[in-house]
Amino acid sequence: MALSPKLEIRQGQTLIMTPQLMQAIKLLQMSSLDLTTYVEAEMERNPLLERGDGEGERADDGEGGGDERQDTDRGAEGDSDWIQAELPDNSRDITDRLDADLGNLYPDDPSTGSDETPRPEPTDRDAWQLGLGGGGGATASGEDYNLEAFVASGTSLQDHLSAQMILAVTDPVERIVAQVMVDNVDEAGYLRLDLDETAERMGLPRENLDAVLRVLQTLEPTGVFATSLPECLKLQLIEKNRFDPAMEALIENIDLLARHDLQGLRSACGVDDEDLADMISELRALDPKPGSSFGDALVQPVVPDVLVRPARDGSWSVELNSETLPKVLVNQTYYAEISTRTRDDTEKAFLSECLQTANWLAKSLDQRARTILKVSSEIVRQQDAFLTKGVQYLKPLNLRTIADAISMHESTVSRVTSNKYMSTPRGIFELKYFFSAAISSSEGGDAHSAEAVRHRIKALIDAEAPDAILSDDTIVKILRDDGVDIARRTVAKYRESMRIGSSVQRRREKRARLG
Repeated sequence: MALSPKLEIRQGQTLIMTPQLMQAIKLLQMSSLDLTTYVEAEMERNPLLERGDGEGERADDGEGGGDERQDTDRGAEGDSDWIQAELPDNSRDITDRLDADLGNLYPDDPSTGSDETPRPEPTDRDAWQLGLGGGGGATASGEDYNLEAFVASGTSLQDHLSAQMILAVTDPVERIVAQVMVDNVDEAGYLRLDLDETAERMGLPRENLDAVLRVLQTLEPTGVFATSLPECLKLQLIEKNRFDPAMEALIENIDLLARHDLQGLRSACGVDDEDLADMISELRALDPKPGSSFGDALVQPVVPDVLVRPARDGSWSVELNSETLPKVLVNQTYYAEISTRTRDDTEKAFLSECLQTANWLAKSLDQRARTILKVSSEIVRQQDAFLTKGVQYLKPLNLRTIADAISMHESTVSRVTSNKYMSTPRGIFELKYFFSAAISSSEGGDAHSAEAVRHRIKALIDAEAPDAILSDDTIVKILRDDGVDIARRTVAKYRESMRIGSSVQRRREKRARLG
């Protein structure tokens, strides 16, 4: 068969992932913080993008903000004219008009004295008080001040330890080693440093590092610079003068305490039940993370993307949180002004690309907001019983159900529910929280949500008595009596996911608390 070139015409449909489409998909799955960072970066790169919030923002025509400022200035000027027209220029005119001494009318005003009396110059203290009392953010000299500058900042753990280290370690070489150790203390107060590797890198014997470490372990708070939990507890017991051989054996077998093996602890420590209970209580009173009280890292709160509130007609009001939606505007006026001054094709191509990117970003942000609102509204409609009655009424739900209801693809719903949060009367939940697997009913009714079953298991365990601990088999029987068809291994999996011990561990723990 001879090979020869030939031409063929074929017709087909393909989906091409254009950069604009990839950008829209990327924006859809971003969290509110990531989206704000991305928009800020785009505004720095694109001169046609502007913020859509705040005073003085120019819209597409570029004239709205200027008119508002002009009206405000005219109003202020009018007020100033009224004040000048109504009030006299000096205190003597006021005295003549009112036929009374101005000091009798305003005895608390220091400026109402006679014109011949010189006014004292304000001191620095008076200027500072005027700046704080004025409420306008300015001192007597007219300079702005920052109110936050007067608030004491928190002390970090490293700063607290460094201040003590300077007094405890005097040798220059040892002080360098100590500073290295201070810099490698984590937020809980533990030393995260390989001493052998550090000694080799610094060219010092290991004994020198151990000597410095022993000095640093005497600093406050007690327990810092420990390399493990047993060592941290040991340092605190030594400080309390309670580190005896029995307590040392308890710390060395702390894994038995984690498993609630009280019989093994009694034999290891050589004490009776009463002494062991006292030792365990004393051990629990110690701080396993002595450096946590110095944590000065800001905790970023969860800001919900969707707000759900009960409406007056008994339904639910679903709206987007405007604080999480970055507002951008395309400055068409600036584009029209600059485009007439372009000199070559490169500048025209750059402006055209900036305009296209800006328009697409604004459109993508609007489409993202509409999609989130549509998906959230359907989730609220599906989980109405949960919002009204509680987690035990959470329905099993999957992405396909939501996608079919709003005529979207499952991948789109999956991207919308990633890193998005909803504020409800029952708390703030991630959108993925409302999607859970279904557990069939033992009576042939509606299926139960896995999250609701997990909540039911936790409620049963929390309500159990110390002398009537529920085993996994007993929990299975109770749930089946309530109409939940569940296997024993599923109960064990849910219990372990909630970090709840077995029936044997719970029995030992509750007996130890009572005894």
